[in-house]
Amino acid sequence: MNDQGEWLVVKKKYGGLKGKWSFPAGFVQENESIEGAVVREVKEETGILASVQGVIGVRTGVLEKGISDNMIIFLMRAHSSQIVIQENEISEACFCSPNKLEQDPDSSLLLVEFAKRKPKTLDPYYHFNPGDQFGYKSYTLFL
Repeated sequence: MNDQGEWLVVKKKYGGLKGKWSFPAGFVQENESIEGAVVREVKEETGILASVQGVIGVRTGVLEKGISDNMIIFLMRAHSSQIVIQENEISEACFCSPNKLEQDPDSSLLLVEFAKRKPKTLDPYYHFNPGDQFGYKSYTLFL
């Protein structure tokens, strides 16, 4: 989200959301926290520098071939505004108002539902340590 309350959305060039507005997304890499992954993916796909503000949703499902497909949706604050798309994956990216996205026939179902519901945020807490016996390099609890 930018300072005007607009959401950063992308149109992917592949997959089930090809040609549809959706949130930037990607996968967590080895030795990476999930909040590190979302910051990296947003930067890679759009060039936008952003920080995690909280969790606003979880999506879970199982694909036809038995593959578990899960997503955690984060609220992020944009700290830059110049969009530079990752051209091999993204055809378009923009900041757009939730109201416009709710009405746009090119918006994914997920975007439309988020625009309608205006979800609450689970806030990140970085000061918890569950114990040295676990060996965490970093630890974030969302409540």
